[in-house]
Amino acid sequence: MRIPFLKRIDLYIIGKFLGTYFFSILLIISIAVVFDYNEHVDKFNSNNASLQGIIWYYLNFVPYISNLFSSLFVFLSVIFFTCKLAENSEIIAMISTGMSFGRLMRPYMISAALLAMLTFYLSSEVIPRASVKRLAFENQFKRTKKNPTYADNVQLQVDTGVIAYMEHFDGVSKTGLHFSLDKFEDKKLISHLTARTVVYDTLSDIRNKWQLRNVTIRELRGMRETITYHEHIDSVIMMEPKDFLFTRNQQETMTNKELKDYIEKQKLRGSANMKAFEVEYYKRFASPFAAFILSAIGMSLSAKKRKGGMGLALGTGLALSASYILLQSISSTFSINAGFSPAIAAWIPNIIFFFYTST
Repeated sequence: MRIPFLKRIDLYIIGKFLGTYFFSILLIISIAVVFDYNEHVDKFNSNNASLQGIIWYYLNFVPYISNLFSSLFVFLSVIFFTCKLAENSEIIAMISTGMSFGRLMRPYMISAALLAMLTFYLSSEVIPRASVKRLAFENQFKRTKKNPTYADNVQLQVDTGVIAYMEHFDGVSKTGLHFSLDKFEDKKLISHLTARTVVYDTLSDIRNKWQLRNVTIRELRGMRETITYHEHIDSVIMMEPKDFLFTRNQQETMTNKELKDYIEKQKLRGSANMKAFEVEYYKRFASPFAAFILSAIGMSLSAKKRKGGMGLALGTGLALSASYILLQSISSTFSINAGFSPAIAAWIPNIIFFFYTST
């Protein structure tokens, strides 16, 4: 079937682009898997990891690492096959037929669009589900330090005008210490509950059921104050351990919709530790656009024959790709630790490289 706006030369370049891209992924990821396995084989053996578990781990590892370094693969693929076209004088032949540089960019941008859509789909739907199994395997068989199973100074808005606080929560025993629950009405405190311990009831059929011990309740109505004491209370409080017990790279296990809903829910509850989740969310929209920018830069670097040939172009491509990935990491770190806007942090690498392309 013929596509009206695509000519044979477009399909030729698209085939070269995508073929080189997927071949480079297959080659480099295969090497990465071999090195990773050799590095951790002793831990796998000492922790009695099964062969089936190891195979499933690497099947879930491949899409993660491919997506992580997608910008590198795009850049190097464009430079490699465009240098080949230039060395064979194929680009000169295309230009001599009256094809402009802008027209020559069309198949590159179409290829970049296909890769951008693939990257977005993988990062939003496929990789989060695979990361659940990947991270669980890593935590059990690869890491010396396990995920934290406690939280300190937990404060959440569990309902309109209702604020919960715990000094410490143990994720293993599901027990919180020095718990308090404050209820406000028209910005005035009307009830203050304190409990020495609070335990999440994992056996109850009722969701969000908590068991409170050594409870004191102060009811404030105008100038009147009523104080009651209870040894034990079972109560439904609209929170659960996963709302405040964050695990390592938890944001990577959520789809876009789950991530968005989680961020909105936690912000409504007053949680301030959402930067890592917001950066991950915005990065999933920003990263696919790198394919367009890096394709344009790679094409402009390698379309002409230069002294140094492909080696110099690939070296430049590696340096720029590494700079892009490093810039992503630095901007994310600044956002999480220094209060930088997550949306700006996610888009900064694209903005900087876009201006580089324009110049």
